[in-house]
Amino acid sequence: MILTTTPSVEGHTITEYKGVVFGEVISGVNFLRDFAASIRNIVGGRSGSYEEELITARSQAMNEMSERAAQLGADAVVGIDIDYEVLGENNGMLMVTASGTAVKLAE
Repeated sequence: MILTTTPSVEGHTITEYKGVVFGEVISGVNFLRDFAASIRNIVGGRSGSYEEELITARSQAMNEMSERAAQLGADAVVGIDIDYEVLGENNGMLMVTASGTAVKLAE
């Protein structure tokens, strides 16, 4: 499965648009990560625990989107957009959404 943010796949012709596909992940951020991040916020530096959570959630959302495209018989997903939101009381949940257009490519 080819995944790209561009509207086309270089060297390939899109022969069919299968539809818009999504992958969504909602992940809870636990107390220990919040505590570690608050310390980083005070002393400066990057929060490795939050970065790890973002990487994992983004990867899961992309995989889910890719699987849904494959179920439609697509060869690629073009025009991919990834959005991040915080949800819930005290912003304790992270939502990552990946979306794009599933397409069939000429062989």
